[in-house]
Amino acid sequence: MKKIISIVFLFSVCGSFAFAQTKTTDDLDKRFDDGLSLYFYKNTLRMLNQTDSKEFDELIKDIEKMKFLMIDKTKEKFSAADYKKLLSGYKSESYEEMMTSRFQGKNFGVYIKETGGDVKGTVVLASDSTNLYVLDIVGKIAVRHWRQDQGLYQS
Repeated sequence: MKKIISIVFLFSVCGSFAFAQTKTTDDLDKRFDDGLSLYFYKNTLRMLNQTDSKEFDELIKDIEKMKFLMIDKTKEKFSAADYKKLLSGYKSESYEEMMTSRFQGKNFGVYIKETGGDVKGTVVLASDSTNLYVLDIVGKIAVRHWRQDQGLYQS
């Protein structure tokens, strides 16, 4: 009986580590603790779908949880060196740059972590001169194209 309880405990502990946010995001949250931190779990995301939209369900189906951080860079003294350190932290956790964009002093980047061709994590960074926004997603979002003329998502 003790053996069975030990095995169940081991699997539950391992399972919780498998769906953990990135260490880089957690370290950032601890370091800049005056920033805004929000957590969204699969059930929370489903509750947001008040209209029972099939497209929304499809979009979030592979998300286990999300962590959103907003850091006031002027108040927290977040520097360009801190941003570079943040990017290298994600890289050290095997996140790869999927897309980056810069426009009028604003930076935007999407980073993914794959295992065996399957996306296990996604990090979205947005930054300007005053704020840093981090969306750390355990799982993946269904990438689709929005057709404004018909109001539909297409693969």
